[in-house]
Amino acid sequence: MSVVGFDVGNENCVIAFAKQRGIDVILNDESKRETPAVVSFGEKQRFIGSAGAASATMNPKSTISQVKRLIGRKYREPAVQMDLKLLPFATSEGPDGGILIHLQYMNEKQSFTPVQIMAMLFAHLKQIAEKNLEMDVSDCVIGIPSYFTDLQRRAYLYAAEIAGLKPLRLMHDGTATALGYGIYKTDFSAGGPTNVVFVDVGHCDTQVVVASFEPGHMKILSHAFDSDLGGRDFDEVLFRHFAANFKEQYNIDVYSNARASIRLRAACEKLKKVLSANAEAPLNIECLMDEKDVKGFIKREDFEKLSSDLLEKISIPCRKALLDSGLTADRIHTLELVGSGSRIPAVGRILNSLFRKEPGRTINASECVARGCALQCAMLSPIFRVREYEVQDSFPFSIGFASDEGPVCTLSNGILFPKGHSFPSMKVLTLHRSSCFNLEAFYTNQNELPPGVSDKISKSTIGPFQVPHSEKAKIKVKIQLNLHGIVTVESAWLIKDQTSHSTSENNTDTHAEDMEGDDTRKSKAVKRQDIPVSESVNGGMTLAELSQAQEKECQLAEQDIKVERTKDKKNTLEAYVYETRNKLLNTYRSFATDSEREGISCNLQQTEEWLYEDGDDESEHVYAEKLDDLKKMVDPVENRYKEEEARAQATRNLLNSIVEYRMAAGSLAASEKDAVINECHKAEQWLREKSHQQEALPRNADPVLWSSEIKRKTEAFEAMCKHVMRHKSSPQKTEDGSGSDPRSKREDDMDVD
Repeated sequence: MSVVGFDVGNENCVIAFAKQRGIDVILNDESKRETPAVVSFGEKQRFIGSAGAASATMNPKSTISQVKRLIGRKYREPAVQMDLKLLPFATSEGPDGGILIHLQYMNEKQSFTPVQIMAMLFAHLKQIAEKNLEMDVSDCVIGIPSYFTDLQRRAYLYAAEIAGLKPLRLMHDGTATALGYGIYKTDFSAGGPTNVVFVDVGHCDTQVVVASFEPGHMKILSHAFDSDLGGRDFDEVLFRHFAANFKEQYNIDVYSNARASIRLRAACEKLKKVLSANAEAPLNIECLMDEKDVKGFIKREDFEKLSSDLLEKISIPCRKALLDSGLTADRIHTLELVGSGSRIPAVGRILNSLFRKEPGRTINASECVARGCALQCAMLSPIFRVREYEVQDSFPFSIGFASDEGPVCTLSNGILFPKGHSFPSMKVLTLHRSSCFNLEAFYTNQNELPPGVSDKISKSTIGPFQVPHSEKAKIKVKIQLNLHGIVTVESAWLIKDQTSHSTSENNTDTHAEDMEGDDTRKSKAVKRQDIPVSESVNGGMTLAELSQAQEKECQLAEQDIKVERTKDKKNTLEAYVYETRNKLLNTYRSFATDSEREGISCNLQQTEEWLYEDGDDESEHVYAEKLDDLKKMVDPVENRYKEEEARAQATRNLLNSIVEYRMAAGSLAASEKDAVINECHKAEQWLREKSHQQEALPRNADPVLWSSEIKRKTEAFEAMCKHVMRHKSSPQKTEDGSGSDPRSKREDDMDVD
């Protein structure tokens, strides 16, 4: 059973796994700890991860990156439109209002949803993990931003299912970081909780978590975020600065060229990293566009001035997280700074002034989420023993329910799961209805959500059910906010209770889950009748769509494998051509006739020319046929070469065997000795005659004496000698046994004692 944690970032992905002595990070095929979150479509196959990132510059319109920003979102959301302007691939609005990505693949236009692209990324990460761990990977924990909506969380589960993964939990990034930090700490005070703030400045977002730690327990007090403030925004500041400079200085418009934009953004990202450690940094790009080399230069203080608006925004989610936690800055014991965008020195200064503490960097900024997820997976897995440690997370949004007859209110403000509510959590509603009805889940406070996100979650139909005489029956509805942070109507049932008191039409009560059984314990008159529940998720995938996506992913994976096999076969053919040509001039030279050498050399030359011309793009079958044709010509020569060494070894083995049995024959009776010596002589005579015949032939002629023939002769000779010696040793052993005196054996034993 796999125990794996995935951190799928907007730019890079990290895979961690649990082992007996702790948590470690899996290296990809390039021996790197981070894998780019990129899927690129070539002419005949996909390139994912590092290979996809390498294709981005050459094939920008068919390279999909930053899919995390698009998954579970609507096309018309303002934030989505802002993101799409920065991305080079074509998109449109899907039938459900979602996003469709359009690209060229297999010589035809194809469309994919962000869920499908994410599934490709998950499948690639799964493949990396399986290759390293040498086992099937399915059970896992996946990190997600705390601001992910219900639909985005479901979209991750859809993508994971398409990829063949089984997430045990979708875990908030900040919670995973806090778990990895807290479970190893042994110096927490027993006198009260230790409050720690984790600030995660990622590639595209900033998340802040306030966590309270006690020995064996952690509780998330609050989540806050800015879903549109991350390291890439600082890259964009540099990009706009240099794009304007180059337009003025070199008269080139970088915005008009997708490839130039990608190269400049990549250079600006590197420049930002240099400025994190240096007061100034140069920028040089060869042939950016119009065959022009460009140069630039910027100081850190100038960069900070250009980024002043962004830097000011860093403090907003920090203040909000403090406010929601109910703590003040002086009650915060430690401040930890993580994330790929956290290395900017100005960010640390702002946090220092806000919390009046120097930000700590004791956690691995890039791997902390993946490690925390792997830890959580180990805690949920039956195959690992992890110390008892309670993780209590809080939900960042308020969720309410409404029925056909109006809001289903349990609190004064109509909220079923209030913001900051710990989860997983279960509620049981008691309603009075006479026929089939609907329950609609929604976010009660639009201000808590990322900008432009719909407040609708899902709609569940409860029924049909029958009630006599159109009376209003008592209906119990179990609603769960599960481990993934997804709200669902789990089940519903009708309670027939003659002893129950009459209630008003709109009377609605909410009970904790453990109160569900109260009705069944009141009296024997209580009957429970299950009611069917059907759920419709706003923007979710149907089972048919999910099955279709799985089938499509299998087809794409098979095509990738087919192309890789074809490449391998082509490379094998190419290597065979060069290797055989070299051997023909050296090791095989004396084993081939002039006509054979000429024929093979001619075919090798023709095959090489074909490989780089007509055969550059052929099927696996064609390459295999070409290889077989060449081997048919080369194999006789190769067999002569191999046979010479094999024949020499087989000859040595037979001669050694003859010597051994000749020596062993000295201890045999006369008749048996003569029989063995005779066999030795016959074998020796046979080998001498055959060897003379073979030595008379040139090396480029087919052998008359094969190593296999010598091996068969050796086996027959040894079998005959063993038969003779067994026949002799059997009575000898009996004679020795009958002639031995048991008493003398005992006397020997006594002497030893």
